[in-house]
Amino acid sequence: MFPVSLDLDRLTVAVAGSGAAARQRIRLLTEAGAGDFDVYAPDADAEMVEAAGARLVRRLPEDSDLGALDVLFIADLAEADEKRLAAAARSRKVLVNTEDVRPLCDFHVPAMVRRGDLLLAISTGGASPGLARRLKAHLGQEFGEEWADHINEIASARTRWREEGVPLPELGKRTNALIDEKGWLS
Repeated sequence: MFPVSLDLDRLTVAVAGSGAAARQRIRLLTEAGAGDFDVYAPDADAEMVEAAGARLVRRLPEDSDLGALDVLFIADLAEADEKRLAAAARSRKVLVNTEDVRPLCDFHVPAMVRRGDLLLAISTGGASPGLARRLKAHLGQEFGEEWADHINEIASARTRWREEGVPLPELGKRTNALIDEKGWLS
């Protein structure tokens, strides 16, 4: 596994499926700042209709839909539909994540702790989602909501220092000094 953070402003993503895992993907994408993305759910129940909102497309993606995508999340579909969609998407160089089906995944979605712009990602490479969830809970307690403010504070200081022309090596020293002064990691 190789970790990356995707800029969802630059990629076209979609979700295909209509159960709890598909709704979770919608929530995660929304929390990550994904704006406009389609949710393909031919059998959408009331919960999915509410979660998807105006994004809902009441069918599975067709070839023309897949050709416009960069990333497709598949969840809660029949096994045959998941296999067909994953193969069709991959043939168009679309990255695919099929919920809990490792052979149909080009990447795994890590467990995440998000505190403003701070993102802690935990992955076991798909080996133990349960352990990843436990680690997420632990890190969520260690890094509370106040970390969003810490990130904003250090980002403001870094912007100010850069505007002052502080050289890159000195930026690192000042960053460490601020962290130590505030006691954030003590």
